[in-house]
Amino acid sequence: MSHQKKILQIHTKDNVLVALTDLEKNTSLTFNNEEYIVQDDISAKHKFATENLTIGDPVYMYGVLVGRAKRNIVKGGLISTTNLAHDTEKYSAENAADKLKWNAPDISKFITKTFNGYHRADGKVGTENNWLIIPLVFCQNRNVEVIKQALVEKLGFGKQQHLGLDVDALVEDYKNGASNETLLKKDIFKPLSEKHQNPLFPNVDGIHFLTHEGGCGGATSDSVTLCHLLAGYINNPNVAGATVLSLGCQHAQSSILQDALNKISPDHKKPIYVLEQQQTGSEQELLAEAIKKTFVGLIEANKTERKPAPLSKLVLGLECGGSDGFSGISANPTLGYVSDLIVGLGGATVLSEFPELNGVEQELINRCTSQEKAQKFSKIMSTYNEKADALGAGFYANPSPGNIKDGLITDAIKSAGAAKKGGTSPVEDVLDYTEQVETSGLNLLCTPGNDVESTTGLAGSGCNVILFTTGLGTPTGNPITPVVKVSTNTKLYEKMPDIIDFNTGTIIEGTSTIEEAGENLLDFVIEVASGKLTKAKKLRQDDFIPWKRGMSL
Repeated sequence: MSHQKKILQIHTKDNVLVALTDLEKNTSLTFNNEEYIVQDDISAKHKFATENLTIGDPVYMYGVLVGRAKRNIVKGGLISTTNLAHDTEKYSAENAADKLKWNAPDISKFITKTFNGYHRADGKVGTENNWLIIPLVFCQNRNVEVIKQALVEKLGFGKQQHLGLDVDALVEDYKNGASNETLLKKDIFKPLSEKHQNPLFPNVDGIHFLTHEGGCGGATSDSVTLCHLLAGYINNPNVAGATVLSLGCQHAQSSILQDALNKISPDHKKPIYVLEQQQTGSEQELLAEAIKKTFVGLIEANKTERKPAPLSKLVLGLECGGSDGFSGISANPTLGYVSDLIVGLGGATVLSEFPELNGVEQELINRCTSQEKAQKFSKIMSTYNEKADALGAGFYANPSPGNIKDGLITDAIKSAGAAKKGGTSPVEDVLDYTEQVETSGLNLLCTPGNDVESTTGLAGSGCNVILFTTGLGTPTGNPITPVVKVSTNTKLYEKMPDIIDFNTGTIIEGTSTIEEAGENLLDFVIEVASGKLTKAKKLRQDDFIPWKRGMSL
């Protein structure tokens, strides 16, 4: 990567330059001894052409094809949705793993470091110790909510007032006759207190309730997938055990869940209590039994305490959402460096969001350690894109209005930057949705590009920490796995400090390197893995959306 104060070239093959700051029309810039006259007002994060382009000419960024000109573009002209069409190179799974050579980064600073986690019987280590209440079907959601109301406050897991907002003060002023104008001007902010240790079960981090809209009424395949996802959540090392509520007649049968759990963890020893309403009798009896068994389960969960564990026990999910034109320059490469460090230390990392790997398939195929893995990745990608295309929304339609506004104008541009989260290490395994991480090193996991569906999938496949980059800002969290929010730019970090944990905008400003930011981020991850609360955890941002691949019937 070469850059000067106002512009940046990511790869020597690129025929666009990135604006690091707002550029006015007719601004004269010199890069690599060549002068450019900016032909349009160009906002920071957007790009301009380094040469005259005619219709059909390729546009390269990150060293890969990201589109073709659909209008003539003059040298110095803004690249936009009006003159650039999405396009990518063809890819093939042939000859994968032929020339794999990789040198891990210097891990000497981290080789002796540990985190304090919860050691499980299967050898995995959790960064949290949670109990789950799981409905197998949407018509159990109400019962789950009743259990939530009955348990969380009494056991000290109650939710703080959202963002520390004092609604009581508004009520009191209204009763005293305050006008609407007075109420609108009132300061109702209250400071958020840090988490206090639960006096009854100090070693339990939380009780989480995985309500959802699935389990019946749709494609049977979706209900089976849901059971496999929920089995993955129970199997995650951040979970101590679970209480499962079933109606009885739904597609998502408890036997499917049990079979899925036995398949991924034949010797699992976690306490799991399954209650079926149609077999139990009254709703009150069901709820009483569920609460008693959950209470007993919490007693067992509380017996596990945090103890030191090597960093090789970390399984890091690599995620992005609300991305901008700086994502592939600062935050995503930082995650890539952290991924390489963890791989070098013997841990595992997981790159998801397959629609956002569109255009870099060949690079990832070339990094696969076997022909079998390369072919699996190629097949999943092509099948997924073909299905999406048949529904009128191929991978090309992935960028959101916010992405486009902030410089990610084609899916290929977005994908080329998103793939940087995976670093440079070999691809050791390729996983379809709900398949479990079993191999150290970099894993590819098929999920949608939707932030919450993807983080839901990462936790379901075994990630015990998730790193999440954002340029626009998003509050996404997860019930069982801490989500570390990493900003691509300092402006966002300062604007939304309540949801951002770590800033990589210093890379754009030239005051730190990717390697320095990566090492600092890994130190932060170690703190989180040892119990430090992320912003999403403080806000109780427990997002959970299973991916439906089928249809409603």
